[in-house]
Amino acid sequence: MPNDALQQVVEIIKAGPHSGPGLNFYALISTLKMQGSGFMYMLRKLRDLSPEHRQLAYGLMELMAENKNQGETWEAALQDMDAAVRGG
Repeated sequence: MPNDALQQVVEIIKAGPHSGPGLNFYALISTLKMQGSGFMYMLRKLRDLSPEHRQLAYGLMELMAENKNQGETWEAALQDMDAAVRGG
């Protein structure tokens, strides 16, 4: 499920890189890649997501807990999201 969550989030960001959910997910992903900062994400931002989107956010957090917020799949997803946000 967590890797599926990552791909679903990529698709949400690509579909609406400057939408509320797109920006919230992008912020979450950006913090999950910064281990040195302690993964600082304002949890109250989860309130802005729909229940379905919160489940995806929890899946991303699970990837971090399993130390899977790195590697080829994670980096490819980050590149796709960065391109969507910068180009969208």
